[in-house]
Amino acid sequence: MSRSAHPAGPRHADVLPEGHYTAPADDLNALDPKVWAHTVGRDADGVVTVGGIAVTQLAEEYGTPAYILDETDFRDRARAWRTAFGTDADVFYAGKAFLSRAVVRWLDEEGLNLDVCSGGELATALSAGMPAERIAFHGNNKSPEEIERAVRAGVGRIVLDSFQEIVRVAHTAESLGKRQPVQIRVTVGVEAHTHEFIATAHEDQKFGIPLADGQAAEAVRRALQLDGLDVIGIHSHIGSQIFDMSGFEVAAHRVVGLLKDVRDEHGVELAEIDLGGGLGIAYTSDDDPREPHEIAKALSEIVTRECEGARLRTPRISVEPGRAIVGPTAFTLYEVGTVKPLEGLRTYVSVDGGMSDNIRTALYDAEYSVALASRTSDAEPMLVRVVGKHCESGDIVVKDAFLPGDLAPGDLIAVPATGAYCRSMASNYNHAMRPPVVAVRDGAARVIVRRETEEDLLRLDVG
Repeated sequence: MSRSAHPAGPRHADVLPEGHYTAPADDLNALDPKVWAHTVGRDADGVVTVGGIAVTQLAEEYGTPAYILDETDFRDRARAWRTAFGTDADVFYAGKAFLSRAVVRWLDEEGLNLDVCSGGELATALSAGMPAERIAFHGNNKSPEEIERAVRAGVGRIVLDSFQEIVRVAHTAESLGKRQPVQIRVTVGVEAHTHEFIATAHEDQKFGIPLADGQAAEAVRRALQLDGLDVIGIHSHIGSQIFDMSGFEVAAHRVVGLLKDVRDEHGVELAEIDLGGGLGIAYTSDDDPREPHEIAKALSEIVTRECEGARLRTPRISVEPGRAIVGPTAFTLYEVGTVKPLEGLRTYVSVDGGMSDNIRTALYDAEYSVALASRTSDAEPMLVRVVGKHCESGDIVVKDAFLPGDLAPGDLIAVPATGAYCRSMASNYNHAMRPPVVAVRDGAARVIVRRETEEDLLRLDVG
């Protein structure tokens, strides 16, 4: 069947089914710079390029699906965050968004610190040469082995998440003859405007120690009494994919209130306040994220104002962007396998990946953009749902979007803004092999995380 011969789904807005989608762009071949990495464009033949390399060449060499990461874009964004906050604040990249040894080296070279939340992330960081004193260790249930490894390595801070953890870390540090710098993570009762399952600051959730009923104050009280701990500050994280800074203002007010209470009771002014991460990125053209310099200015003004009101010295601020750095730097490249029109509804476009390489649509009802990548087209737009190849009705990559009506099997399509949490949360569902991460920079491409193979799967199956 030719690329223009298959029957197409609904075309025009006046016949579209009900649903949540953006009207088709005037030019489906255009690539919104808000959504795509900095070096992404189209060549003279209409093929999407990144770092000067056509996606057709990348697909031929590395296969599909594949995560294509723009290293230049990653470094630019990391540098922008470091510059925005300057030398009087700390920027910790949140490794949970996406971590590899190459990424650790980039962070080190660009002067960022690193936040890890598991033994595996800590091992990756240390193996790639990140100085331990620039690592923060998070997690709501760190094992004794993880705690010991972190203390032995000399991580710059451990973020304490419970009363039991205060005792565990103190005991481990004392037994090793060390005094471990720590922060107390508190929940401040501020719920950011975000999806319910990734909001983390209201009291009814697993993270942190509640502020409202005095538990946070008691946690600081106990930690200050233990010789193995050096309490350097308070940590607060209010959610994810946040565009509105007002939540940070309320959170800072409450955290500074705790700092004032600590000073009044113990005569100690804690030196640091970590406001977490969660800053949003553009997944679609409707999203409007703030630039790092705007965020830095707003957070600095908020904390300074609150501390002046409480007559406290302004503590050193820390932030933890993860998604905001790596999210926009990558896109996932797929090959179209089938195109299935459903008259009066939409056209289902099946690709060679799916929920095993991007679970976020199924898990969070996340929205993404998509573009025809291997060519341009003047065909009328059709409403599509991009779905994967897994045996699951919820296996959706892009819920509702518009692609050219002549889309056909063999075409390459690209889903932008998949740098954060897609590879990190990827799975072997249906025994799928997780895709590679291919870094592109200045006309050169290299694999930084290789594609899994059947041998990898079978090697773990000892039955």
